[in-house]
Amino acid sequence: MFNIKEQLKKLPDKPGVYLMKDNKGEIIYVGKSKLLKNRVSQYFRSFNSHPPKVQAMVKTIEEFEYIITDTEVEALILEANLIKKYKPRFNVLLRDDKSYPYIKITVNEKYPRVLMTRKVLRDKAKYFGPYINVFAVNQTLETIEQMYPLRKCNRNLESNNQRPCLNYHIKKCLGPCTGNINHAEYMEMINEIILFLGGKQEILVEKIEKKMKEAASQLKFERAAKYRDQINALKSLAEKQKIVSTSKADIDYISMAGSNNKVCVMIFFVRNGKLIGREHYMLEETEGLERAHILCTFAKQFYTGSSFIPKEILIDEAMEDIETIERWLSQKKGSKVIIKQPIKGEKKKLLQLVHKNAVEYLTKFEEKINKEQE
Repeated sequence: MFNIKEQLKKLPDKPGVYLMKDNKGEIIYVGKSKLLKNRVSQYFRSFNSHPPKVQAMVKTIEEFEYIITDTEVEALILEANLIKKYKPRFNVLLRDDKSYPYIKITVNEKYPRVLMTRKVLRDKAKYFGPYINVFAVNQTLETIEQMYPLRKCNRNLESNNQRPCLNYHIKKCLGPCTGNINHAEYMEMINEIILFLGGKQEILVEKIEKKMKEAASQLKFERAAKYRDQINALKSLAEKQKIVSTSKADIDYISMAGSNNKVCVMIFFVRNGKLIGREHYMLEETEGLERAHILCTFAKQFYTGSSFIPKEILIDEAMEDIETIERWLSQKKGSKVIIKQPIKGEKKKLLQLVHKNAVEYLTKFEEKINKEQE
């Protein structure tokens, strides 16, 4: 039989993850600590000083186990993965497991394609995103399709004398399957699309304007008109993104609003200095938990499932484990990631707007629940 008092004495003074279990052996809580001995022992001391939710959990614990890690960052990563795997009932959980769309350019193929995907693979292709909604991706792909006659099929192009499909005949594809296409010209189009998706619309517009003037000076007015339409499509798409920063940085703005036993976390996504969208997450069973802990729990779960990590993450209140999460995200991104609270300026103002949106969404959510209950 598992003796909790005896097992507490054996806990090591090392970083790691602990798993609390009930009388059925089910994992009811997963946590991480810099010092396992201190953290796990705290649950079984000063019972009355714990919040009601923690007291309820401690009453349910029949046994625990732990996994030692080399560093606190490793413990953080393992904790997030175990929470995602087991979904313990006493952990604050992200119920909304969204899968964001990306635009993929298959530069690992001789004649690359441009398509939408929800999975980021290690296949040497280029990925752009995540985008907040499918509509934005479809609109972008439609613009690219209007501008560039690229192949859309997944044919094997090893043999270059295949019969072309309808897209070739209606001039929506140059038909690399026929072998009658200049590879350098095809890759020039791909490089222009990479510029465009990478937020360098101004450079691309300038490049196409030069081609348009050259075509007009050579009296090739049909080609010049085609370039003009491409420029208009690019400008139209770029104008729909609100510019919120002159720094052209990638930043996530996070704020949250709480009421009763629920919390709404709101994120604004800024990419290349432009606000490309927002997303909200409802967290339940948060009563009695410190806001710094809730925000920390959210950040760990959200960025575990995110393929893109911004350079900056801005928050408007204190958060636990900031330094550890910064180290983890920096390792994941491959470059320095900063988490901070802005005191003033345009970043502070935008965070205030994020908070207003969180409050608004939480209010509407509760109104909806009340109506359903009535």
